[in-house]
Amino acid sequence: MARLHRASEPDVLKPLLERARLSPESRAGVMGHAAGLLADLRAAQNKGWVNRFLQEYRLNSSEGVALLSLAEAFLRVPDPETADLLIADKMGDADWKSHAGKSNSLLVNSATWGLVLGRAVVGGESGGTLRRLIARAGEPFVRQAVGAAMKMMGEVFVMGRTIDEAARRMKRPEHEGFTASFDMLGEAARTKADAERYFQAYFEAIKAVGRDPKAGNSISVKLSALHPRYEVGQYHRCVPELTEMLAQLASEAAHQNIALTVDAEESERLEMSLDIIGNVARGPELKGWDGFGMAVQGYGKRCRAVIAWADTLGRPMHVRLVKGAYWDSEIKRTQVEGMSDYPLFTRKAATDVSYLACARDMLEAKNIVPAFASHNALTVATILEWAGKARDFEFQRLHGMGEGLYERLVREEGYHCRIYAPVGGHRDLLAYLVRRLLENGANSSFVHQLADEGLSEEELLADPVEKIASVGGTRHPSIPLPVELFGEWRNSAGIDLAERSILAETAAAIAATPVRKQAAWKGSVRDEIGRAQAAFPDWAGRSMDDRAAILERLADLLHENRIELMAICVKEAFKTLPDALGEVREAEDFCRYYAARARSDLAPLVLPGPTGERNELRMEGRGVWATIAPWNFPLAIFLGQTAAALVTGNAVVAKPAPQTPLIAAAAVRLAHAAGVPEDALILVPGGPEVGAAITADPRIAGVAFTGSTPTAKKIARALLEGDDRPIVPLIAETGGINAMIVDSTALPEQVVADVLTSAYRSAGQRCSALRLLLLQEDVADTVIEMLKGAMELLVIGDPGDPATDVGPVIDDAAYDKLMAYRESVKGRWIKTLPVPKKGRFVPPTLIRLDDMDDLKAEWFGPILHVATWEAGKLAETIARVNAKGFGLTMGLHSRIARSGELIEASARVGNLYINRSMIGAVVGSQPFGGEGLSGTGPKAGGPHYLQRFCAERSVSVDTTSAGGNATLLSLDEGGI
Repeated sequence: MARLHRASEPDVLKPLLERARLSPESRAGVMGHAAGLLADLRAAQNKGWVNRFLQEYRLNSSEGVALLSLAEAFLRVPDPETADLLIADKMGDADWKSHAGKSNSLLVNSATWGLVLGRAVVGGESGGTLRRLIARAGEPFVRQAVGAAMKMMGEVFVMGRTIDEAARRMKRPEHEGFTASFDMLGEAARTKADAERYFQAYFEAIKAVGRDPKAGNSISVKLSALHPRYEVGQYHRCVPELTEMLAQLASEAAHQNIALTVDAEESERLEMSLDIIGNVARGPELKGWDGFGMAVQGYGKRCRAVIAWADTLGRPMHVRLVKGAYWDSEIKRTQVEGMSDYPLFTRKAATDVSYLACARDMLEAKNIVPAFASHNALTVATILEWAGKARDFEFQRLHGMGEGLYERLVREEGYHCRIYAPVGGHRDLLAYLVRRLLENGANSSFVHQLADEGLSEEELLADPVEKIASVGGTRHPSIPLPVELFGEWRNSAGIDLAERSILAETAAAIAATPVRKQAAWKGSVRDEIGRAQAAFPDWAGRSMDDRAAILERLADLLHENRIELMAICVKEAFKTLPDALGEVREAEDFCRYYAARARSDLAPLVLPGPTGERNELRMEGRGVWATIAPWNFPLAIFLGQTAAALVTGNAVVAKPAPQTPLIAAAAVRLAHAAGVPEDALILVPGGPEVGAAITADPRIAGVAFTGSTPTAKKIARALLEGDDRPIVPLIAETGGINAMIVDSTALPEQVVADVLTSAYRSAGQRCSALRLLLLQEDVADTVIEMLKGAMELLVIGDPGDPATDVGPVIDDAAYDKLMAYRESVKGRWIKTLPVPKKGRFVPPTLIRLDDMDDLKAEWFGPILHVATWEAGKLAETIARVNAKGFGLTMGLHSRIARSGELIEASARVGNLYINRSMIGAVVGSQPFGGEGLSGTGPKAGGPHYLQRFCAERSVSVDTTSAGGNATLLSLDEGGI
């Protein structure tokens, strides 16, 4: 099973295609059965609330999208001002009237009228009886109408607010013959308190279901809801703790004699999940109980291997086969992490093939009790064909979905179907509701296609095996491999640190790699600049393609030597393993990106002009550039600045930060090995005195600097000294008081995850790191409480340990400055953490401010300040952040699109992040750099960066001066 998820799609699909293929005779029988099921489904379209809802509000319509967005956020908004803004944002542009009274469902029409009422007020309708009536009733009436519509949706997609309510609802006539698997809503725990609450909810649900054993209902649990650090890096902690908790739940389920199923998680957690499930399955306390089970996802390349593993556990295992629930996030994560291939199939038909092949395996397995979760008539008919007369398996469907597919099978033919039924408060349905609707209402899904009357029966029941065979099992052409993501240049490859064995191997290799010591530099700044100046003409005279090819060779060498480079980053700059990997990857990306941009952007450009004249613009090197890099990105920024200067034809004198000379020396050695002449790139290590000597030298043709604002200003002044000195460019990237604004529509769990990443990753030692968290006062207490709980789970220690989240700060000066500041505001601490006694560990700290204007300086470490703002004052809050004068990064968490538009229009920052973390700019995709007190631009890793390193030179030649324009005279029209 190991690394099968990184195998190529055609290779994985080849055996699956044969396993899923039907004989011509079987195909005919399946088609006949599927046609009958299809007729049942279509007949039920006018019966099921959700079926009619999906018919009325297609997800590819503006109304469908608006409704999903509104449902996701509305019920958690506590204040009326923001609720009104959300309603206006989601409803104002949609045509709700066109849906009013059209459905034959009273509930659909009732919900629609609530939306029509809201649209009448917020949508700008000019007059009319309805608008005047609602205007007199006021905005509370609108909120109540919309709220009623949202709660109605909750009634449909959530079986009950409590387990008892859900159990009672399962006894309604429409559920006759069906059983339920109750899923207590809770996507993931962020704190220990969350995990304890979810555990208790599961435990009580098991006991409640056990009170009515004849009903045959069961419980589903999510491991991610039971542990807030369910991550490979925390394996040593989360796997034993989860094993113990799951064993307790399974033991209680065994005592109650009800079934318990462990839900599927993302692919990066699969091996951990199997370890936990395997530990519990083999436990002696479950002997004699046959109700333990797990879910597996058909879209995963390892699905078939997982089923084979489950069959070897030496006990009956209930296995629920699902299509999959995290497809889009899995695709994105694979691209971001630069993996070699996707852990899942990229075509819907390939997932269907995998599902069928795995279903066949399950039917033939010795120790598996199969459960097939599907809303697809063809899938169901195929399973029935393979099962023959057997009834020792069950089907499953989602609550609110697939009505009509199983009723006849259950009530007339004796098959068993279980309804996967979410249980919890309507506020808690949030992302769950949206994900389920997107899964089952997406254009490629059977449910969505069924609602499309334009599709024929043949199209709906097309054989997925033939579909995939016709394209050779190849990956979807719109989903490139991560290495090909950027097309023009090759994306850097990552290391699969989510695979435990690879993480351990990487950590061990880094620990074992010695860091090469560097002899003290005793050179002369003046002499080294002279060497570089002498080397400049030859280097500038090389072709652009030659220089670009050298950068690409350097990127290859960075990749080949990445373990050594990561080791230096860990041991010299105290980077954690993910940060060290990110450092090397970014350095590679800079080299490849600038090589590609140089070829496309810096070629001579022929300009228009009158006949008989040739005009050309050339971009050429300026001379000797000084690149002055910081210690917080000692490889990526050091090499990014230097590579840009080199590829544009300049010689470079490169000064690293005094805290991190070893990583810079390694980078320069590799650059020379790649083909950069030793005199064209010269390393000049040292402290401020070396930097001052470099910038004071009039032979320096430009400076690229990343560091503090005061130092950037000193460099700017130095470059202007001397009447005879040329005016040269300065590219400066400096820090900022970076703020994240959070309103009451934001999902607190997402906010907290992004705040932890933005404020405390890299021990807060990033230019882009979050310094000021601005919470809408209506939700401030809730978010702060969750943030405090999440902070408690941070691991502070040795950066080379895979479990570490926060390492030490860079040096004594930084430590002393940060600790002194913390002590000066001790009375304002909201939360701080214990740290190891040995080492320069600054405790991650959360500090309350009475007013956002109290923060006047950047504190470059794991210190986060929090203040509040009033509902309805977003524009004023943005303006106050702008007034601080810094302009590097800003963030917004909001479900109101117009708030996003407002901040896009008014934020004066180089990088704006909406509904995500505020760190991790990507070369060529998210170019990085600020304005105001945060830098000069142009943006590093952006399309305008290289030009700043160049001298622009135009040449104009009069081609008629030697006797006429031969080209013009040769034309066969217009002559004498």
